[in-house]
Amino acid sequence: MEPPLGTQQGAMQPLVADSFEACLLNKVDWRRQRVSQMVEEVQKVVYQLTTEISNQDIRFQAIPYSPMYNGNITVLGPSQFLVTVPVRGLAGYREAREQRWRYYTLQGARLHCPLRSPEGLLQWLEVQQFAKNLWQWHETDVSIEGDIVPAKVLQVFRKLVENAIETCHLSGKVSMLTSGIAVHVAMETSAGQVEIELAPEVEIPTAWSKRAPWPRCLSRWPSAERAKCIKVPSFGFSLLARWRWHYHWQLSFLQAERVLLEQLDEDGGCRRRCLQALRQLKEDVWCPGRRPVITSHHLQTVLFWTCEKYPHARDWRVFSKGLLRLARKLHKCVRQRFLKHFFVRSGNLLEHATAAELDAVAQRLGLFLKDPGGLLTLPSGRISADGSSQVPDSCPGERHQAAMGITLTTGTSEA
Repeated sequence: MEPPLGTQQGAMQPLVADSFEACLLNKVDWRRQRVSQMVEEVQKVVYQLTTEISNQDIRFQAIPYSPMYNGNITVLGPSQFLVTVPVRGLAGYREAREQRWRYYTLQGARLHCPLRSPEGLLQWLEVQQFAKNLWQWHETDVSIEGDIVPAKVLQVFRKLVENAIETCHLSGKVSMLTSGIAVHVAMETSAGQVEIELAPEVEIPTAWSKRAPWPRCLSRWPSAERAKCIKVPSFGFSLLARWRWHYHWQLSFLQAERVLLEQLDEDGGCRRRCLQALRQLKEDVWCPGRRPVITSHHLQTVLFWTCEKYPHARDWRVFSKGLLRLARKLHKCVRQRFLKHFFVRSGNLLEHATAAELDAVAQRLGLFLKDPGGLLTLPSGRISADGSSQVPDSCPGERHQAAMGITLTTGTSEA
């Protein structure tokens, strides 16, 4: 049971809570404007690069420029973007009929012992799983023994990105980052430098992965009608070539997650505002920095699980209650170093984070939850770069952040 407002955790005077909410959401608006400008600039560069890449290799699609919304660009955190680049020439997906062991290195040499089978969020991908496929996907530059290998796809794609940067005369604005097989670039924008991961994506829009038995039995959020709309067959799932896995593709449900986010508050609740405030506190207080261990994807997963536990409109009428509810859930997950993927229950979204990073976030969250009212009731004050000076007319509670040894950042936030 959650402690009621006015006792222990969650004690907030209505006037102060309203002021705190307004202050946080003002910051959210400012960040949204800044991120929108960054996304606008990133879009233009991504369009140039992927158009050139598609001209060089038909297997990769160009990402068109969109003045309104681009579903291929995801803001992961301050100055962090994920760009999924759809591939062309793979259609008519079907699940593999039988499992088989793999006996090869990335160079194609035979192994004495089989490779480990993928678990959780990962899976193999065979060319024959697609009824229609371009002959180029059978080439040895991307496949071994009938498998499309993400590490080899990334190797080809990385070279194409390097060539496109030169061909498009973007060397002064975009540079490759050395990070193993991954394709990371740094880009200068008018609001500062951002890091972009470009991930080839196999879109499977007409099926739902058998690894994702969703929704859970007796789940009350989202509604059965909404869940059915998401699963069959509108949005499907994707497979991404990401930097951690050489042989296995990463399951992704970005489209389904976006639909859930877009339709959060049809009942008049405050879920979106609570998520935005949680993001702001995460970036300013609990997990600041250019490469945070907790990203927006982690936070939205926390929100989804909390919505499933508290599915009713009455549970999301009071902003302060909703925000504390999310903060408690986040604290529990970080402290236990375990956050279940919302669709694939065997997947832990925190499995690659270091214990030290998570413990630091858990400590800051714990301090906040011991006295959330302290963040709301302290006099106004802005923390300077060295954490000492204060000026009037800033958000309540920033002095509390200084007492915790944390200074505010000016990085970007999610749109």
